[in-house]
Amino acid sequence: MIKAAPSAVAQSFLTVHVGEERFALPASDVAEVIRRPALTRVPLGPSSLLGVANLRGAVMPVVSLHSLLGGKGSPSSNACVVVIDRGAPVGLVIDRVASLGAATDGAASGAEEDDAEGSSAPARLIDLDALLSRDFGSFARRTQQRRVSAPHGGHTQDAAARDEVALVCFAVAGQDFALPLASVHEVVALPDEVVTVPRADAVSLGVMPLRGSLLPLVSLRRLLGLRESGSREGKSRAVVARVEGGLVGLVTDGMREILRIPASAIDPVPAILTRSDAEAQIQGICRLEGGQRLVSVLSTERLFRDQSLVEQIRPQEEKDHEMGTVEGSSNGDEQFIVFQLGGEEYGLPITSVEEVVRVPETLTRLPKAPAFIEGVMNLRGRVVPVIDQRRRFNFEGRGGRRRERVVVVRIDHMQAGFVVDTVSEVLKIPHNQLRPTPDLAADGSQVIDRIANIEVEGRMILLLNPRELLDRAEKDLLAAMGDGHPEQPHS
Repeated sequence: MIKAAPSAVAQSFLTVHVGEERFALPASDVAEVIRRPALTRVPLGPSSLLGVANLRGAVMPVVSLHSLLGGKGSPSSNACVVVIDRGAPVGLVIDRVASLGAATDGAASGAEEDDAEGSSAPARLIDLDALLSRDFGSFARRTQQRRVSAPHGGHTQDAAARDEVALVCFAVAGQDFALPLASVHEVVALPDEVVTVPRADAVSLGVMPLRGSLLPLVSLRRLLGLRESGSREGKSRAVVARVEGGLVGLVTDGMREILRIPASAIDPVPAILTRSDAEAQIQGICRLEGGQRLVSVLSTERLFRDQSLVEQIRPQEEKDHEMGTVEGSSNGDEQFIVFQLGGEEYGLPITSVEEVVRVPETLTRLPKAPAFIEGVMNLRGRVVPVIDQRRRFNFEGRGGRRRERVVVVRIDHMQAGFVVDTVSEVLKIPHNQLRPTPDLAADGSQVIDRIANIEVEGRMILLLNPRELLDRAEKDLLAAMGDGHPEQPHS
């Protein structure tokens, strides 16, 4: 930790190298100097913002001092970060530290003898606030109440009032299955190693850690009586479902999508098929794509009718205090759809997500539409504009078309589909892991609403503001098409 030397006459400065020049920072502003941490990129920010990093639980924006000073190129491979205190930490990337010394009358001209290269030129004093405000505007911190406690999903009452069913779809042994979203706690990646439990039931795979708790895992293949062979698409996922007041992980071959469909699109299982145990566990069959695709809808009640299996799951949960009280502690949690885009993780509140669907084979192009509009899709009679989010965030290249998904977001009258690289999970995040976005952003300041800082997993998820995302898409579309009157998508 570097601190300023208390003196009424002399002031201490930290002298740093940025490229070929030396600069001085008031030591009273410096909290510490650290190695360059792992960074999460923030889209739509100024070029000097390299990303955000985790600093002992705080979300710290990391800025290139080289770029702030108008230099070209990038910091050296051995660059370090000077952490300054502005009520919240801000990291300045420099090439290296030269010295720490005192100077009188506010001049940063001392301590040349401490420079390893013996430079005799005085270091230039930096006015940090003026420098930062040039790229980032107002440097006032956002209030905790405005950012962390801001309600989400309060404008989806119309969607909830419709006669629709929300389903989480996944693959098992090459077939499509689904569970009602209301019975799914989250969807998480399966760890590389699972702890097996001796003398467990044949369908039990063991346990995995889940944020300080132990989650029992059950093979959905075996539970449904399906053969072990079959294609596996992507990485296996554990669908964490509520059973008898507790949680159990249903191991699947991969997550497919999230659907909100009319209840009339789910047919009961024909009676002749309900004689076997596996078929009896299916409560309905959903017809999609004009009946060309069928999804079997499961229910946790039918899956776990075997009381002996429930008893095997329950003792494991009772051994863990947090797992036993998960329902009581989840009131302060928020549920998010997590997806990948340009190598980073993003999240949207699940209450604002209508569906997650595959990218259609064909899209209808719009005349005069900007490049980020891929076209429009027909989603069961609704015309939905489809936006390439990679282009909106100025990312190069694109993801694998086979794994791409369209996240359909709706708030009030606005609705749009955002193409993302892949959807990885449904995640419940406690409020104490949600951080306000640092007040260092330019044009995209409101798009990144908050940041989920999950220290135990070493993850940082950028949480998007769905209203701002739709507002910007609508404004950009109207500006590009030269129309001053919004034409809303059909609902």
